[in-house]
Amino acid sequence: MAAGGLKVQFWKPGTEAPGSSIQLERTGKEGEGAGLVAFNPDVASSIARQRQRLPVYKHRTNILYLVEKYQTVIIVGETGCGKSTQIPQYLHESGLAGNGKIIGITQPRRVAATTVAMRVAEEKGTLIGQEVGYRIRFDDCTDPQKTAIKFVTDGMLIREMMADPLLTKYSVIMLDEVHERTLYTDVILGLLKKIQKKRHDLKLIVASATMDAEMFRDFFNTNITKDKSKDTAAILSVEGRTFPTDIYYVLSPVPDYIKASVDAVIGIHLEEGPGDILVFLTGQDEVESAVSMIIEKARALPKGHGFLKVLPIYSGLPFSEQMRIFERSSSKERKVVVATNIAETSITIDGIVYVVDCGFVKIKAYSAETGLESLVVVPISQASADQRAGRAGRVRSGKTYRLYTEDDFHNLSPATVPEMQRTNLAPVILQLKSMGIDNVLRFDFLARPPAEHMVRALELLYALEALDDDGCLTSPRGVNMAEFPLEPMLAKMLLVSGEFGCSEEILSIAAMLQIKNVFVTPSNEKKAAARAKLKFSVYEGDHLTLLNVYQSFLKFKKSSKWCHENFLNYKGLSHAVKIREQLKNLVKSFGVAIESADDDPTPIRRCIVKGFFANAARLHPDGTYRSIRENHALYVHPTSVLYTEKPPEWVVYHEILQTSKEYIRDVTVIESSWLYELAPHYYEYGTERELAAKRAKLE
Repeated sequence: MAAGGLKVQFWKPGTEAPGSSIQLERTGKEGEGAGLVAFNPDVASSIARQRQRLPVYKHRTNILYLVEKYQTVIIVGETGCGKSTQIPQYLHESGLAGNGKIIGITQPRRVAATTVAMRVAEEKGTLIGQEVGYRIRFDDCTDPQKTAIKFVTDGMLIREMMADPLLTKYSVIMLDEVHERTLYTDVILGLLKKIQKKRHDLKLIVASATMDAEMFRDFFNTNITKDKSKDTAAILSVEGRTFPTDIYYVLSPVPDYIKASVDAVIGIHLEEGPGDILVFLTGQDEVESAVSMIIEKARALPKGHGFLKVLPIYSGLPFSEQMRIFERSSSKERKVVVATNIAETSITIDGIVYVVDCGFVKIKAYSAETGLESLVVVPISQASADQRAGRAGRVRSGKTYRLYTEDDFHNLSPATVPEMQRTNLAPVILQLKSMGIDNVLRFDFLARPPAEHMVRALELLYALEALDDDGCLTSPRGVNMAEFPLEPMLAKMLLVSGEFGCSEEILSIAAMLQIKNVFVTPSNEKKAAARAKLKFSVYEGDHLTLLNVYQSFLKFKKSSKWCHENFLNYKGLSHAVKIREQLKNLVKSFGVAIESADDDPTPIRRCIVKGFFANAARLHPDGTYRSIRENHALYVHPTSVLYTEKPPEWVVYHEILQTSKEYIRDVTVIESSWLYELAPHYYEYGTERELAAKRAKLE
């Protein structure tokens, strides 16, 4: 692919060895999709006909029979078979939602829960939120009296278990996309296994495109005899509806996969036939950067090459913006979707024929040695690479361009390490304790987490005063913290805000921290956007800068025009207003006094320290920050208002992002004395000589 100045060179294994330039023509027989227009022949069909054409339809009777006979059914459904949208409807049509019972379907991602719910509502001819609804964090679109099919995120189902431990409202629970092995998916698997022992009438369906089916069957099968007729779990495989996909690899590793992805998109647009393009990158910053670069290069193309409609998709994008990727593109344009791994399995975008895979993914990683949890960019697994490639063969024969060599692919790990084994377990342990599971070490985890991670989580929860000396949940502090749909540190900050007389401000900050892209930076107006951000920036740091933005948004009557002029995300800020209202109702129900610190930033910063004391860092003479307990080197993220030539000496931060360095984000300036004053159980105070003498005395 050498046209248009494209420098990335690919080759398809099995073809003639590549020369100095390579032509990416299909090597298959004529008529195998070459030159076909991406057209859905089912467009004019009725929804009923479309449903019948899905591969899962011919397994309808088998699925219902297995659900009737077994307590747990494992369904291995290949990409495109229709399992996510059809199985809930089959269950509903068979009467399993009778007597006021609900069919619940979990999804690991919010965008999947909402989009699949909308598709099912459309197929059933009902408005979303009535017979078919969804519930995600800070958004409940269900009707207590009418909703019979309910899509929820994994985390929200766990929150429902806290109020209803046996899930008595549900007749069937379907866990979808379990192969992603998210933190809450693994927790739900263990909890449902416990519930099934008490509720033999609760049916469970575990579904995914790729997974170790026998492992899940053995996990749920309570039959300890060799008599197969007494098994309580069974497996069913459903073929997919995919077309052949050609895989192309680069000749040599690319130095910059973002630039290489952009070049590949332009090359496909110039040289390949009709069909939309899906590009996989690792995070919001990379996605937005690539979108800008593609638009810039597309504008420079000579006339006659068609129009590129470039759309981003990532979890922090406002819902209405996420929905744009599902809009059908016209015959005169080619849609380019630039996505994180959110588009790997959870959602299906019709019209995709070409996939560009950067070969990396951003995941959470936790170090028990340092106590630091960070977002790390790592190579994907072979299973993820196959999932990404599968996106290209949904409407006709497709092509996948991998920005890594074939040898690199074979050296990838077979599957991604479950999140349970690489994350901070404090939120999980807090929720398990709130459900009466005191001995968390004996909880039946599908993938047992490292003991060091468990110990670290228990230490943090004890320091946050959520657990007592015996490891039991404290009342009311620990019980109330578990009620928040937030991480424990944020929950603690909100619960103590009344004591500092700044609950109004802390509520605003907590709501703003849920919005990933407050500041908008268009590629052609970077300087203007930076100047606009300076107007809101304050010396005290990012948290108070976010507070400044929120208060200004209210002052200017939530004006979209004002947001546009100041390069702010209007829809995100509007969502923050709704989140704040929900959080305010929650803290009021816990008896937290709603007070304002007026214009005094000190109580606000002290309150932040009370929640985030474990994330404290001090400026080192070499210009880096060092974590207080582990002396770990950290750097202020370039997007922080504290990314200056004269950084403050002491700070606390909200999270760490690891790329080339470990960057701290959402940073606030503090006084060192506050750490000892507000968290004396966590920090000692004094010179090194005094502390050494104190420890020697204790020994």
